[in-house]
Amino acid sequence: MSYEEYLQMMCDFQNQTVGHLTGHDCDKCKNKGLIFFVENGDEKCRECECMTIRRNLQRIKESGLAAVIEKYTFDTYQTPELWQQAIKQSALEFLDVKGKWLYIGRQYGSGKTHICTAIVGELINRGLNARYMMWLDDSKRLKACINDDEEYYRLIHPLKTTDVLYIDDFFKAQAGPDGKMLPPTPADVSLAFEIINYRYMQPDAITIISSQYDIDGLLDIDGALGSRIYERTKGFCKIIGPDEKKNYRMRDAV
Repeated sequence: MSYEEYLQMMCDFQNQTVGHLTGHDCDKCKNKGLIFFVENGDEKCRECECMTIRRNLQRIKESGLAAVIEKYTFDTYQTPELWQQAIKQSALEFLDVKGKWLYIGRQYGSGKTHICTAIVGELINRGLNARYMMWLDDSKRLKACINDDEEYYRLIHPLKTTDVLYIDDFFKAQAGPDGKMLPPTPADVSLAFEIINYRYMQPDAITIISSQYDIDGLLDIDGALGSRIYERTKGFCKIIGPDEKKNYRMRDAV
């Protein structure tokens, strides 16, 4: 046996050894997080692709969304109605299209968050980095530190550069003192444009957005912002018409 054959045998042995990492079962590295190989007469190792998935899952766990991503899957998305079947089919097709965006708007309680989360979960399982942005909470956090360059960059840079960004309840309206829903503020629009425009310029960046607005509503808020979203979501822009029968939260509560 040559020295290189010996090294290869040792690498094969280590690659078959079962590790102790949890949270995701990887057949490639046997849950060690490392792959061993021989290169130029030396034994080397590299990080297994599963570590991207593990970091995504850990980040989701830390954000408190672990239970959500386990609950909101394609298998649990019910499709008794034709409009639900169409949305699910479009979401499944979206998974295999590079660099596209997806937008689901209008009717609240209709499962927008469910189907978007199912997409994110599947993309994570395929090894892509993903970030959730809960618009109402995260936009407040970002606007609060706008004068702290270092902290602002720390928070916004991952949203701009991640492989997959899911913005949930984009421009979610809040009630004013008179009870009427308030439109997005100039600060909201500026923040949204900064994130959307950066990702718009990246051909492979995947962006998923759920919102109470349809595309016309976004265009009314800001034409430059709305048109960018419209352009990148062509073919995967689904607007669920207002209909209380489609509010499954209320149906479940009865």
